[in-house]
Amino acid sequence: MILWIAFISFIIFALALDLGVFNRNPHEIKTKEATAWTIVWVTIALLFSGVVYMAFQNNWVGNPTNLTPTQAVLKYITGYLIELSLSVDNIFLIALIFSSFQIAKKYQHEVLFYGVLGAIIFRAIMIVFGVALINKFSWIIYVFGAFLIFTALKMLLTHDKPQNPKDSRLYKWIKKIYPVSRSVYGGAFFIKRGKIRFATPLFVVVILIELTDLFFALDSIPAILAITADPFIVFSSNILAVMGLRSMYFLIVGMLDKFKYISYSLIVILAFVGIKMILSHHVDIPDWLSLSVIAFSLGAGMVASTISEKKAAKSLTEG
Repeated sequence: MILWIAFISFIIFALALDLGVFNRNPHEIKTKEATAWTIVWVTIALLFSGVVYMAFQNNWVGNPTNLTPTQAVLKYITGYLIELSLSVDNIFLIALIFSSFQIAKKYQHEVLFYGVLGAIIFRAIMIVFGVALINKFSWIIYVFGAFLIFTALKMLLTHDKPQNPKDSRLYKWIKKIYPVSRSVYGGAFFIKRGKIRFATPLFVVVILIELTDLFFALDSIPAILAITADPFIVFSSNILAVMGLRSMYFLIVGMLDKFKYISYSLIVILAFVGIKMILSHHVDIPDWLSLSVIAFSLGAGMVASTISEKKAAKSLTEG
């Protein structure tokens, strides 16, 4: 329990430090700053694997699935990589939302801050229910597995461009229940005109990003539950990946078009994890193999994207 309290306290402290000190004044996050913070959060996540090892070695946390310290570390790193890789799709949609509502770059960090805050709360709730369901109904793992395979097939077969958020039913529903101003007014979420109080597009974007993350969590939470049902590993790996999402967004948002094959990596990861869940009661797939498949899929997607980008650039030069 003490480690749970310490971990949650650290996350709260990091969020308070982020918004209250480092980003008190709205500013555009440049590549250099985004790179530095991405390195910081990835380093923290990797170093935390040492904490996980000691926690399971010294019984600092409950161990309902009887993991050895080494097994716990492997499952933690695998879960972290799954969440990090699936976040790439989330970044695509966040970029589309910011672009559609013309949110200035200097306000995007604050919006993502509230997005991360909501993501932590929603994911904590989903993890509690997900772990409880798997522990109480062993057959539910087949449902989760089938859902992930269905999602992978849907991603493979669907080639439609993402819908403009302003044309979505959700945005139209928000406008029906609360008046929304046409323009952004600085960093304000609400403005008052006469006797009418309006929500600004900035507030609408926060809601859309929260719901977008909730939608993607429907994939990522079952995916990590395929690796382990240990609540501390699931929660810590998931939250540390989410904490690094903001800096990662600013780091790779300008390079999204260059990683066109990453989506196929995500398809392979989702399909593999889904199959792993369905076979879990019959075949024991080693943790090292799961970690290898995920790492190889991501690496292959990045290499293929890089090669394709270089070929395209060469063709333009020769043409």
